[in-house]
Amino acid sequence: MRPTGAGFVLLGTGISLIGTSWDVQWHIDVGPDTFFTLPHLFIYSGSAIAGIAALVVVLAVTAAQRRGETPDPRDGGIPIRVFGGAFTAPLGYLVTGLGAAAFLLYGLTDLWWHTVYGFDAVLNSPPHVALFTTISITMIGAVIIAAAARDQLWGRIAMAISVPVLMTYFPITANAFQGLNLPFDTIVATTALVVVLLLVVTRVAIGRPGAALATAAALLVMQGILWVFTPWATAVYADSVGLPMRDGMGGEPSLIPAGIPMAALLAAVAIELLLRRGPLLAGATAGLILGLTFVLQRDWLHYGPHATPLLLIATTIAGGLFGWLGAYLGSRFGAMVRVGEKVPA
Repeated sequence: MRPTGAGFVLLGTGISLIGTSWDVQWHIDVGPDTFFTLPHLFIYSGSAIAGIAALVVVLAVTAAQRRGETPDPRDGGIPIRVFGGAFTAPLGYLVTGLGAAAFLLYGLTDLWWHTVYGFDAVLNSPPHVALFTTISITMIGAVIIAAAARDQLWGRIAMAISVPVLMTYFPITANAFQGLNLPFDTIVATTALVVVLLLVVTRVAIGRPGAALATAAALLVMQGILWVFTPWATAVYADSVGLPMRDGMGGEPSLIPAGIPMAALLAAVAIELLLRRGPLLAGATAGLILGLTFVLQRDWLHYGPHATPLLLIATTIAGGLFGWLGAYLGSRFGAMVRVGEKVPA
C-alpha cells in the first residue's frame, strides 16, 4: 500500500506541475484559451489523481484500524483521527487530500472568473493564486508521505521527486506580491526561502551527507525536462487545434523552468559544507548565493526586472535573510520528521 499510494500522489503532483508549465507557456506563445484546454485538464486531473489516491489510503487505513491493526507511521505519517474518530488519516495523505479538495473547489471559482472576465493571462489573479496555493498544499502532503518512509529506498527516491516538484511550484505563489513596492525582487527572495527550507528539511530528515546535493541535482534535471517539453507541447497542441503562434514568439525559455534557480546546486553545496557549523549559517550563505545569482538569471532570461546595482544588492541581502529563515524553519521541520531519533547534522 505504501509505495503504491505514494506513487499515485507523486504522479498526480507531477502531472499538475507539467500542466501548469504548459498552460503558462500557452498563454505566452498562443494566447486564447478556454477553461477546458488540454493544459488545464492536466492541472485538474493531477489534483484529482492525488486526491483520490489520498482518499483510498485513508479508507484503507481506517478499515485496517477497525480490524484491530495499529497504523504504521511510515504509511504516510502520524495517523490523525478526523470527524470525531470516524476516520484515521495518515498526516501526509490528510494534507494531500485537503489540498486537492480545496483545489477542485477553487477550480469552480476559476471557471466563474473566466466566464465573467473572459481571457485571463496573469499569474496573480485571485483564483490563480488560490489554485497555486492549494496545489502547493497537495505537494506538501507528498513530501510528508515520502519523508515518513525515508528509511526505505523508495521513500528516499520519492523525496528526491516530491521535494523538487514543491521547490518548483511553491514560489509561483509569490506572484501575488508583485504589486508591492519593495526594493528587492520578491520572487527571488521567496524562491531562496523555499529552496533553502526544503534542502535543509531533506538533509536533516534523511540524515545522510549528500542528500541536499542529490535533491538539487534532481531539481536541475526537472528543469531540463520542463525546458524541453513545455515549448514542444505548446507548439504541437497549437498546431493540432489550428491556432497560430503569436508573432515573434517561440524559442524563448519557458517561464516555469526559467523560474528554477540554476545555482541551486551551489546552494546545496553550501548547505552540505556548513550545516555542521549551524543551519543558520548554512542557510544564510545559500540564500546569499541564490539572491545574487537568481536575480541575474531572471534578468538574463528577460523574466525579471533589470538587475540594477541597487536591486542586485538589495535582493542579495534579502536572499540571505530569507535563506536564514528558511534554514531555521527547515531544521525544525526536519527534526519534527525525525521525532524520537537522534538527528545528525
